Order: sequence, then C-alpha cells, then structure tokens
Amino acid sequence: MNEGVERRAKNPISVLIVDDHPLFLDGLNQALRLEDDIIVVGHSADGEDALRLARKLQPDVVILDINLPSMNGLQVARQLKAERANIAVVVLTAYHDAQQVLHAMRAGASSYISKDVMPDELIEIVRDAARGLYIIGDERLDEHALQAWIQANIEAMSGPYIIDAEEHFVPLSPREMEILTYVTQGLSNKEIAHRLRISQQTVKNHMTSILKKLNVEDRTQAAVNALRRGWVRLSDGHKG
Repeated sequence: MNEGVERRAKNPISVLIVDDHPLFLDGLNQALRLEDDIIVVGHSADGEDALRLARKLQPDVVILDINLPSMNGLQVARQLKAERANIAVVVLTAYHDAQQVLHAMRAGASSYISKDVMPDELIEIVRDAARGLYIIGDERLDEHALQAWIQANIEAMSGPYIIDAEEHFVPLSPREMEILTYVTQGLSNKEIAHRLRISQQTVKNHMTSILKKLNVEDRTQAAVNALRRGWVRLSDGHKG
C-alpha cells in the first residue's frame, strides 16, 4: 500500500447503500468493498429504513436510489440533509432527465448518477462527494458553483421572467407525495379524503399545489410524471 492510500485508509469513507434491487445492491457492495479507503457500513431497500439506519450509523456518504418503497429517494435525501448538513448523498438511478437532476440537486444531493456508471467512476464520485464536492455529469462543483448551476437551470427551464419559476421546482411535501401516490392508484378526491381522514377541499387544495409544483395541467399528467421519475410506485398501496 502506498503512502497516499495508507493515509486515506486510516480514515475510511463510510458508505450506506440504499437500493431495493438485490443484484444491483450486491454488485455495488462488492465493488466498494474492494477499496481500502471505503467501508460499507450498511444497506437498506426501503426509504424509511434508510433514514433509521443513517441516524444510527452516521455514514459519510449515502448512495441512494430514487424509486424506493415507503419514501422515494428525493424525500430521503431532503430529510438526510435537514438532519445532518455535512452528509453526502449520491443519487444513483435509472431515471434521467434534466428536471429530475434539478429536483435531486435542490433536494440536497451531492451527485446525480445513472445506474450504468462504471464502478471506477462511481468510486471517484463517492470520494469527491465525501470531500464536499458536487458532481453533475463531468463537472465537479463547490457550493457556490452549485447554486449558480441551479439558478441557471431554473431560468433555462422556466424562463428568467417568470416570477414564480422557482415554485415549479419546490419539492412536494410528504402529504402531497402521499396524495400523489393515491392519485396514481386511481382514487378520487373523495376517496383520498376518506383514506386520509381530511376534507375533500383539503385534498383539492393539495392537488392544486401538486399541479403547480410539477408544472402540469391535470392529475393524470401528475401521475404519469411521478411514475416516470420513480417518485411513487403503483405497488405502494396504503392500508386504511
């Protein structure tokens, strides 16, 4: 072991892997365990469980899928950063479009990476994220450069003269995500209100907010949008 690697190995980067595909999770786990300066401290296949493990294990980096049971990866990332600002979240997903990247980075991600990334590249991204850098494509950004990137992309997608442009990129609240999940299952406002024990007007108000944030015209578009990006699953049924 050379001096540089030995120095890094004395303070290894602790990593929590969150993905519900067993084969992918196992392959990622094996690749990371080969590195002297990285230690995998745990893994999870569920959003809520990932939060519990992160609180318990205090990893330096969380590698996080978006399409997860119970809570999607963007919700998990937002909560992780709210609880511990210095944690690095590497979003690793099969869902890739410009708006999705922007949502992820605004949720607190350190990086947004496609699942077809090469292992060596991912390992370097984990190291960079642990150092406090933000990785988007081939770019390595500091905090100031990231904020400039976010603002430029909001303006590019919404137009610099749209007063409420940023509102299209405000993350959905947990309640809105819950309602959107029911919408993807085909439930009406009345049925959702009954399930959640809230008024139909409250559901309607939430739906108005959801449509505005997603910049879509109706609930069908909202459902398609959320399913395409892996924010909700048709199998994520709620009991009640």
